[in-house]
Amino acid sequence: MKKITKIEGNQDYIFKPKTRVVAYCRVSTDSDDQLVSLHAQKSHYETYIKANSEWDYAGLYYDEGISGTKKENRSDLLRLLSDCESGMIDLIITKSVSRFARNTTDCLEMVRKLLDLGVHIYFEKENINTGSMESELMLSILSGLAESESVSISENAKWAIQRRFQNGTFKISYPPYGYENIDGQMIVNPEQAEVVRYIFAEVLSGKGTQKIADDLNQRNIPTKRGGHWTSTTIRGILKNEKYTGDIILQKTYTDFQFNKRTNNGEKNKYLIKNHHEAIISYEVFEAAEAALSQRAKEKGVEKSSDKYQMRYPFSGKIICSECGSTFKRRIHSTGAKKYIAWCCSRHLKQVTDCSMQFIRDEDVKTAFVTMINKLIYGRKIILKPLLDTLREMSRSDNLSRIQELDKQIEKKAEQKELLVKLMAKGYLEPALFNRESNELRMELENYIEQKEALIQAVNGELSKVQEVSNLMKFTNKAEMIDSFDDQLFNEYVERIVVFSRTEIGFMLKCEITLRERI
Repeated sequence: MKKITKIEGNQDYIFKPKTRVVAYCRVSTDSDDQLVSLHAQKSHYETYIKANSEWDYAGLYYDEGISGTKKENRSDLLRLLSDCESGMIDLIITKSVSRFARNTTDCLEMVRKLLDLGVHIYFEKENINTGSMESELMLSILSGLAESESVSISENAKWAIQRRFQNGTFKISYPPYGYENIDGQMIVNPEQAEVVRYIFAEVLSGKGTQKIADDLNQRNIPTKRGGHWTSTTIRGILKNEKYTGDIILQKTYTDFQFNKRTNNGEKNKYLIKNHHEAIISYEVFEAAEAALSQRAKEKGVEKSSDKYQMRYPFSGKIICSECGSTFKRRIHSTGAKKYIAWCCSRHLKQVTDCSMQFIRDEDVKTAFVTMINKLIYGRKIILKPLLDTLREMSRSDNLSRIQELDKQIEKKAEQKELLVKLMAKGYLEPALFNRESNELRMELENYIEQKEALIQAVNGELSKVQEVSNLMKFTNKAEMIDSFDDQLFNEYVERIVVFSRTEIGFMLKCEITLRERI
């Protein structure tokens, strides 16, 4: 009988296609030095990729003379993304996170889009390959630090605005209802001013803010932007000191995520008396404020009350990225099943004002557990480099600049002392002394203000260092968690930013925002 023996195939000899690899380069300006740098990068990557026998060199993409803050400004990057969608690329190599993107949102959006396409990115400087589990968390941190370079431009603009606040030259570009901006001045609009007086008179007569809003809507009187009146709009008018002729500057401010916040003491405020023509008197304004307070007490609601704000761990901490409003807790139901959801307060009031939809309480807690476990898992390669970077930043040019300002302050003080001595000996005329003395005083005040601002910045960096250090101590000792912990959340998370129904960000107290999918 014939004997047949089956010989198994050797899987090691199955043909495996090479990884198609490309490189991406970018320089910020089109100067000669930068173009030389670009040429060097192109040569380096072509040699580097071709030297790997498992890689197939699939091309090189580059942009020159273009800022990295927005991906829409870079034509070759967009071409690279298009080729990835066409299935032409497996791996992208680039120099660093900051060369790839200076905007956190764009960076993470592109990384996730490419991961869905099966394309990974390798960042040489940071030694990050987006194919590994902890890389997205690390990338979130590093791209956040890269973005701070772009944010510093915004900080310079804020400094100029602060100066205008301080010297009273800031102009209101969009005055409240009842006023118009004419040649930079707030001028009373007679028709709207009558409506303002009507609102104050009605609340003093005992009417509620919702009833006043309904009356104005029935009379077809439009708001400042041509919309409908609400109780919130009415309360905003009743609490606006501008109708008395005074103005308080910086009642709101923009945080580092460019969301508008109410200034509850985080920033200085500036009161300018008799800034413009008043529509109502101080007496009427104060009486209306007293009437609102009385109605609130009758309803059992106290100003700045924490009665409802802090009942749950997420209360007051979930922020809408679209409109900046806080999320409110609601009970939703699907048939007979009920569940807890968090909804944007502006979306609840008017759907057309904000399109952000609700998120489930359970999903937020699960995302927090995932985020903490990622930190615990990747603590050595994530938190340690971050701590070193922050320590470096805290010892940055700010300290040397403070020392320079101290020297300038001391020099101006000596000049002022000399000026007084010359005046006392009769070597200076009074008019000349006053002029020189005033100039020295203004320069001295300016140096002192700059020094105080820099000290605050240094203290802020040191605070971040401490927060990251605390987080490192926790992750070094902690085990992976399997359920949501209220105490842990409150200890390390400042707030939650909702980007969409499927993505939220946990802003840690060290001011780093870590995104998670839900």
